[in-house]
Amino acid sequence: MLEVSNVNVSYGASQALYDVSMSAEVGKVTCVLGRNGVGKTTLMKALSGHLTPFSGDITWLQSSIKNMAPYDRARHGIAYVPQGRDIFPQLTVEENLYTAFSALPKSLRSIDPEIYSLFPVLQQMLHRRGGDLSGGQQQQLAIARALLLRPKLLILDEPTEGIQPSIIKDIQRVIELLRDRGEMAIVLVEQYLDFATELADEFIILERGRVVASGTGEELAHSKEARELLAI
Repeated sequence: MLEVSNVNVSYGASQALYDVSMSAEVGKVTCVLGRNGVGKTTLMKALSGHLTPFSGDITWLQSSIKNMAPYDRARHGIAYVPQGRDIFPQLTVEENLYTAFSALPKSLRSIDPEIYSLFPVLQQMLHRRGGDLSGGQQQQLAIARALLLRPKLLILDEPTEGIQPSIIKDIQRVIELLRDRGEMAIVLVEQYLDFATELADEFIILERGRVVASGTGEELAHSKEARELLAI
């Protein structure tokens, strides 16, 4: 289980997160909701090691990872798909996938054929440059690269942003499959409650860097207050 306890994060003199607490369990999707600029991506960067809280703690499998570097977190089974995808545009699809190998022992440096069954378009475009793919195809590539780490914790920061509806459905099916296998915890950032409630087991809503609501999907789907917070 991932446990975030009273985490505070700043960018210089500007504080972005205030006493944020949350948890994520293997076999479940925990969704972080909120409008733009409320701290969702800052929280994901703290989970992935790209930002270090100045107070509070983050534990994974009962050990603190608060000060652990991002590459060490990857080696400990934490995979991060950032907002904007961050693929390498000049590398081919296959070469982008190979970049995941740097965090794996040599015995695991191979592409699991299931990656291509989850994302068939990638196999068709193995030798095409990443920058030539559509936004939806790049998102599939970024998720596939993360899955090559064989993660126990998968962090997805707005995977539907700017994606065409057909690919959103494909990504949703993959997340549902990964959740239902019960082998990893998934933390999902989304802006839209209707999409998120189809996937997530637990939710937190951020507003100005603070957790202002939390609960199950059913609870928030019928919560007028939650919809007002999200401007739905």
